[in-house]
Amino acid sequence: MTTYKLETEAEEKGTYVINVSFKDEDGEDIAPKSLTWTLTDMKNRVINNRESVSIASPSSSNDIVLSNNDLALSQNDNRRRLLTIYATYDSVAYGNDLPIIADAEFKIENKLRIN
Repeated sequence: MTTYKLETEAEEKGTYVINVSFKDEDGEDIAPKSLTWTLTDMKNRVINNRESVSIASPSSSNDIVLSNNDLALSQNDNRRRLLTIYATYDSVAYGNDLPIIADAEFKIENKLRIN
């Protein structure tokens, strides 16, 4: 599984958009047959009931919009989140219903709390 570390931090309880795009083994844009995502903290706890969220008509480029409680922090929170993508696609060379699993790790900037 590939993990991408995103450089831009999300703002606590703000809005954060993650673009997920897909290419085949030849580098050509492809639309997956299915696409779901799950948002967790680094201890694998699901955040804001965002588990197996389905994108109804996935394309080669998809924006996943996180906001408000998706980006809320709690006490002793390490401010890191993991967006895990699960997709399937058909390949001319390698077969059908092939899985794609990837993670995007990002930090949440703690702006709402006074330390």
